[in-house]
Amino acid sequence: MDAAVRLLDSQRSVSSLSLREIAREAGIAPNSFYRHFRDVDDLAVALIDQAGRSLRGIIREARSRLDSGEGGVRASVEVFMEQLDSEEQTLQILLREMSIGSPAFRKAVDRELQYFEDELRDELVRRAEENKAPIYKPHLAAKAITRLVFTLGASAMELSAEDRETLTDDTIDMVRMILTGATAMTEM
Repeated sequence: MDAAVRLLDSQRSVSSLSLREIAREAGIAPNSFYRHFRDVDDLAVALIDQAGRSLRGIIREARSRLDSGEGGVRASVEVFMEQLDSEEQTLQILLREMSIGSPAFRKAVDRELQYFEDELRDELVRRAEENKAPIYKPHLAAKAITRLVFTLGASAMELSAEDRETLTDDTIDMVRMILTGATAMTEM
């Protein structure tokens, strides 16, 4: 898996890697690859699953920042953006496969996004109950936020630090707009 990650760049999908190329980078015989994975697609899904675990780490980190008193939206978006620079590069792989991967890879990414949306929905409902401020269709608010942050995160990978900071601030504002709208819609 590490060898595949090393071979990827911002324009290359896991599906473009050959088994021989990965084996050579890993320093193993091509037949040894099959001890770990059925094929390159199986490797790609494993990388996407690893990215999902990274996302769960993002959720935990954001929650710990919430408990320390930081603003929830800011903390969550900042943690996400920080993960873009992670050495593991799994989040970058997930974001790249979301747009240029094969249909099977996009399905695996969508499964991971759904998990993230479910976690966010549960958090929105919990916070709405705590604050006694209902939220309209929390599952849709969670989906809108997740898709927004992931789409903007994909474009943030190529930005300078200054431009990324601006995008982070804009993303925070957009997420707050979604939440404000979802809260206001309960009054309609």
